[in-house]
Amino acid sequence: VQLQASGGGLVQAGGSLRLSCAGSGRIFSSAVMAWFRQAPGKEREFIALIRWGGGRTYVSGSVEDRATISRDTAKNTMYLQMNSLRPEDTAIYYCARGTQWSFQADEYRYWGQGTLVTVSS
Repeated sequence: VQLQASGGGLVQAGGSLRLSCAGSGRIFSSAVMAWFRQAPGKEREFIALIRWGGGRTYVSGSVEDRATISRDTAKNTMYLQMNSLRPEDTAIYYCARGTQWSFQADEYRYWGQGTLVTVSS
């Protein structure tokens, strides 16, 4: 299983980005895919998750009015749309795959390499 995150970059405050996470191989409907982020000097933070089959989602309260998680099962790809970006959103964003509906990073077995999002003020 490989996950490839992409879509990060430098954006001005107030701007938007759509992050993608492409998965290799078959993703079973029971799988849970999630986004986490880690800012310099901080712990990894849960952002959002989605059940692959059915598309049930949950977004952290810290970003819920600015973030949308989605997936395209035909493309084996998960997305994170982030709007109204703030400098404090600057972090490496990671995608992960697991089997449990969990906000805890250690519940996820497979991780992408991360994509850097930098928000300038």
